Amino acid sequence: MATLMIQGTHSDAGKSAIVTGLCRALYRRGLRVAPFKPQNMALNSAVTIDGGEIGRSQAVQAQAAGLEPHTDMNPVLLKPNTDLGAQVIINGRAVGNMDAKRYHAYKQEARAAVLAAHDRLARAYDAVIVEGAGSPAEINLRENDIANMGFAEAVDCPVILVGDIDRGGVFASLTGTLALLSDTEQARIRGFIINRFRGDIALLEPGLEWLRDYAQREVYGVLPYLQGLHLEAEDSLSRAPADYSGDLRVVVPVFPRISNHTDFDPLRLHPQVSLIYVGPDQEIPPADLVVLPGSKSVRNDLDWLRQHGWESYLQRHLRYGGRVLGICGGYQMLGRAIHDPHGIESAPGSSEGLGLLDIETRLAGDKQLRRVSGRLQLADAEVHGYEIHSGVTHGPGLQHPAAQLETGPDGAINADHSVIGTYLHGIFDARPAQRALLTWAGLQAPAAIDYEALREGGIDRLADAMEEHLDMDAIAALLKSTKRR
Repeated sequence: MATLMIQGTHSDAGKSAIVTGLCRALYRRGLRVAPFKPQNMALNSAVTIDGGEIGRSQAVQAQAAGLEPHTDMNPVLLKPNTDLGAQVIINGRAVGNMDAKRYHAYKQEARAAVLAAHDRLARAYDAVIVEGAGSPAEINLRENDIANMGFAEAVDCPVILVGDIDRGGVFASLTGTLALLSDTEQARIRGFIINRFRGDIALLEPGLEWLRDYAQREVYGVLPYLQGLHLEAEDSLSRAPADYSGDLRVVVPVFPRISNHTDFDPLRLHPQVSLIYVGPDQEIPPADLVVLPGSKSVRNDLDWLRQHGWESYLQRHLRYGGRVLGICGGYQMLGRAIHDPHGIESAPGSSEGLGLLDIETRLAGDKQLRRVSGRLQLADAEVHGYEIHSGVTHGPGLQHPAAQLETGPDGAINADHSVIGTYLHGIFDARPAQRALLTWAGLQAPAAIDYEALREGGIDRLADAMEEHLDMDAIAALLKSTKRR
């Protein structure tokens, strides 16, 4: 096997995209390649073929490699539920909530899971392409590191460092990161990739020559800024200005612990839809449809919703004929109460819900993780997606489910069909369900975009750009030179 690690000068430098593109480019060249991220901190996740949970970016990278996502591809996933703590998921399964101090003490067990998962992949595939987390130069996080150089040192693999020129200061970021590493860590950096370049590459050449001379390392290439490229996000939410030009206006509150916001990518890309994210202290605009998204801390995010005026807004919205959809945590908020007696997500206790569906939810220790398919009650439309939730929901409202899945009924619809709740993430992905939901929300003659094709197209476009602008032969040779004998 061969292992190559992609690290970045900072978060969102483009590590996830580079790994995705490399997986597709190497897969096209006939290599059996697997993605890997030792430790991921993200609230966008995916359900794997072996019934576990990993970061969304590793599921996208698996798709790029022609694979089903597997828990070995992301053995440690941290899902923040407060500013000081997170749910810790090991090998796809939650092991509990930990603050930073407790997790630091747990690191040796996490490290063992990381190395074992990597070893299984290394034995099964020709190459493993590893994504780092944040930056290797975060001095306060270097002790017992398993996310960046600590992992690279443990498995003895080379590293390519990525810098984002669109943010400015890329040469300082690359050389400064290099300078803050130890001698053995510096030796692992074989070269650089510069990401998101706009303009005439000839104007950048003097800087590239300086970088090669100063750092005595390869520059494997400069990727251009790929305008409009769609890859599902690891965690960050698009902050592009709201576009109000669509025929249907969909508004989504941005909870402090919003999760799986990739649910809304089909709407964001839909030519007839204006998708508007509304954060704290922003005015809530009129809407045709309000979607309450998933949440990693449902009761706390419900409090946030009330504090920012959403409860009265939703009542007014429904009086004037609007529609409301709740997904996962958002579905739980729509009920009469949410009970968390064991403190699964926050302090033990109960919260009064919004009362828009006749249901109640009790949070339980065992998380439901499964891929599902079936039919929406609306227009008997085909639907598929996945469930990731800890709640068990009950009540009279379940007599009118939102969908009939192969696993049984899901969700609820109120009496006048103005409010729908569901546990189904990815509910807009399938074209029949997408069309049915947009029609229900008030869109006349909705088109249905092929979201699967858009996802594939984004991955292919990225791989094409890497073949054109990076020295892929040198990167492939680097992989060959590091195979274990």
